[in-house]
Amino acid sequence: MKKICPPWLDWFGLRSSLGLALLMTCAWAHAQVQIEAVSGSVQSGVEIVKIDLNQPLAAVPSGFSIQSPARLALDFPDVTTSLGRSTIEINQGNLKSVSVVQAGNRTRVVLNLKQSTPYKTQLQGKSLLVVLEPIASSATINPEAASVFAAPLPLARDTRPLRDVDFRRGEDGAGRVVVALPSNQVGVDIRQQGQTLVLEFLKTTLPEGLRRRLDVTDFGTPVKTISTFEVGDKVRMVIEPQGLWSHSAYQTDEQFVVEVKPVKVDAGKLTQGVGFNGQKLSLNFQNIDVRSLLQVIADFTNFNVITSDSVQGSVTLRLQDVPWDQALDIILQSKGLGMRKTGNVLWIAPKDEINAKEKLDLESVVALQNLEPLRTQSFQMNYTKAAEVAVQLTSTGGGSGANNSRLLSSRGSVISETRTNQLFVTDIPSKLEQVQQLISKLDIPVRQVLIEARIVEASDTFGKSLGVKLGGTGAYASAQTGGSGVAFGGTYADVLAGTGGTAGNFVNLPAVGQNGYTPATFALSIFSAGVNRFLNLELSALEADGKGKVVSSPRVVTADQIKALIEQGTELPYQVASASGATSIAFRKANLKLEVTPQITPEGNIILMLDVNKDTVGQSTAAGYAINTKHIQTQVLVENGGTVVIGGIFEMTESENETKVPLLGDLPGVGNLFKSRSKISNKQEMLVFITPKVIADKATR
Repeated sequence: MKKICPPWLDWFGLRSSLGLALLMTCAWAHAQVQIEAVSGSVQSGVEIVKIDLNQPLAAVPSGFSIQSPARLALDFPDVTTSLGRSTIEINQGNLKSVSVVQAGNRTRVVLNLKQSTPYKTQLQGKSLLVVLEPIASSATINPEAASVFAAPLPLARDTRPLRDVDFRRGEDGAGRVVVALPSNQVGVDIRQQGQTLVLEFLKTTLPEGLRRRLDVTDFGTPVKTISTFEVGDKVRMVIEPQGLWSHSAYQTDEQFVVEVKPVKVDAGKLTQGVGFNGQKLSLNFQNIDVRSLLQVIADFTNFNVITSDSVQGSVTLRLQDVPWDQALDIILQSKGLGMRKTGNVLWIAPKDEINAKEKLDLESVVALQNLEPLRTQSFQMNYTKAAEVAVQLTSTGGGSGANNSRLLSSRGSVISETRTNQLFVTDIPSKLEQVQQLISKLDIPVRQVLIEARIVEASDTFGKSLGVKLGGTGAYASAQTGGSGVAFGGTYADVLAGTGGTAGNFVNLPAVGQNGYTPATFALSIFSAGVNRFLNLELSALEADGKGKVVSSPRVVTADQIKALIEQGTELPYQVASASGATSIAFRKANLKLEVTPQITPEGNIILMLDVNKDTVGQSTAAGYAINTKHIQTQVLVENGGTVVIGGIFEMTESENETKVPLLGDLPGVGNLFKSRSKISNKQEMLVFITPKVIADKATR
């Protein structure tokens, strides 16, 4: 550093006490750095904030940014201010004002912005330049504005290769891109471009084995692909997510992590989030003491922080636009620390220390419970049986400990009174309060469910039969008294039956009856005078078509998780023989039965355990009537008021029969006179529909 005192004071001060005092004053003024002025300007479309000091700074001050409200804070250690005011109004471009606040030997400069934007800092002589990137395009700075930098940015170094690029699935379906940096001094720029995230690792190279495009869709996270490649003297990584997502980035030592989390839309929430909802900030520190870092977060959040003496060490981290509570969680995890919150006070200490203290507190509470006086309180049960609640209060759950799941303390007791349905509990006041809370949740009316079943049986039958009879008979002559002619004897029926001649039917294939009815017939007889013969032809045909439908609709109302049964039908008697030979009468049921157990889920849907029977009386046998059964047993999930088909049975019977005279029945056309045909087609179908509905509480009461 250059001295600001005149050279004559040095030798003068050696010869007088006044000169020595003046020299000490001069040295103190030389060591104390002060902020003298703050100004803002726009150069070639780039906003620059210039902070003038009385002496050059040894290093660029650390800082962090806030998105809402948009602010940028810079901390100057061992620096005071001589501005004489705390707020400087600028109102130019994106910058509204600058606040300068001194606390002890530290000064914080806060830039109040209209919109959050990335920034860069540069030391130039006795001034610190803060360059705010344009809001419309924050990718690069206008080349014409590069002249404001007289020297390259600090920490310039040779390029070094990245060590590894990895992808992992985190909690709640989050995708974590983990990059192993060559050192903790690598600069990282992260920004969102449309629906992608772009990361640039400055002054780095990419080994050949890491130049690849990772497809991570199968991990089930919002991240689809990760592309990594070199661009000049830096490595660029493009992360392509899908759906609704949010991201955060942080660095601990030589590991840089980008976490992309899915955003679950909840209509009942005012704002959508993924677990952390604090104001967003950005932190960039190299080897900062953990206690100082916790103080920075305390200043930002206005929380009172108590840090244990055992909290030690330093950390290097870079956080970009992450909620402050997530930033605090990352810092605590990296150093094995825990936190306990009481009101607006945060106590931070190693996890072992916190656990040991809490263990002592719990042991003290147990000791006090053994000395606390007992009280007796009565509880009136309205909807629940007092005896059942008493069992739950004293149940041990079958564990290894005597009071494994017992709600009451070791000195507590409970008595249930069946006549008035009351509970009398004796215990310490804190346990009685827990019993009161439990009873308020148990002693509530059970919701009711109406279950309606519809069993539909449909039948479609069709039958067709066609047959023929073909025969002949001979006529006979008789002399009639008083006449000379020849007469044919016998009636027409005799002719058809063949009783008046010498022959009968030689083809007898009539149609088969349908539904218990005889087929219709058409007969024709042809007489031949030359040979005295009758030729008989009889055609028979019958067609039957039937349709039927049976609907059974049992319905029942029951409470949640309580089995209900409704049935209707007939009991059929049958004889049962004993070993001694004696017989007795027993009965079998042919019933329509609905047995169901509903369970209402928290979402309002209904789980049904179903057992449905549809039995009918069948044909009669020597041992009694047979029973035709249709039975369904299943478990289904149905929405409230919805209808579902739980099962069905479809039967179809088709048959075609043909009876004919060999050879003659195969003749074209004429062969139909020597055959009989029948066709049967039967269809039967059964469907079971279930409709559950939760009955409103008002209707239940």
